[in-house]
Amino acid sequence: MPAPNSQKRRSPSPKRITSPKPRSAAEIYEIFSRFRQQRPEPKGELDYVNAFTLLVAVVLSAQATDAGVNKATKRLFELADTPEKMLALGEDQVRELIKTIGLYRNKARNVIALSEKLIAEFGSEVPTAREALESLPGVGRKTANVVLNIAFGEITHAVDTHVFRVANRLRIAPGKNVLQVELGLEKAVPAEFGRHAHHWLILHGRYTCKALRPACETCVVADLCDSPDKRIA
Repeated sequence: MPAPNSQKRRSPSPKRITSPKPRSAAEIYEIFSRFRQQRPEPKGELDYVNAFTLLVAVVLSAQATDAGVNKATKRLFELADTPEKMLALGEDQVRELIKTIGLYRNKARNVIALSEKLIAEFGSEVPTAREALESLPGVGRKTANVVLNIAFGEITHAVDTHVFRVANRLRIAPGKNVLQVELGLEKAVPAEFGRHAHHWLILHGRYTCKALRPACETCVVADLCDSPDKRIA
């Protein structure tokens, strides 16, 4: 029997993990003002000649570098810059042309399938609606966001690993997954920066705010950064 007045020991309560506090609107405005000053006209780094080839390039870029995709698509887009030409080229030849890209077999299959669907259902035109874009083989939310932004000028926030990292490190739109970050960016980014915001974030993450060795000494917003990953005082 337990001794009189003894109490059961309670297990310590687990520590509550709190999300980082988002920045103020004024701080976010200052961050994007500096990004704009650094890169007044940021552009994506995938090569394309029209909305169709942009769509194909973005589909091919999943788990691949832009430089690697550009190398593979140079010849591909010379031969096929419309859904009809891509379909005529055929899956075997597409696969051969893009074989230096990761997951090239599945990607070649998707490129042919989306070309078929564009011809059959969309008059060979890349649709301008998100739902229609996401109905195409190999096209997810991020790909749709890129196409909507670059090809059609919509304000969208395509969240890749770079955008996810920078949005969290700078507390612009803290989130545990890409959808949380995307929705956070929609609310946080001032409208005047919306058109280019995801390009600024991608390029900053790719060349400055890198995953393992961030180049904080050259960062235009280093004085505003309080990330634990920061490498300078």
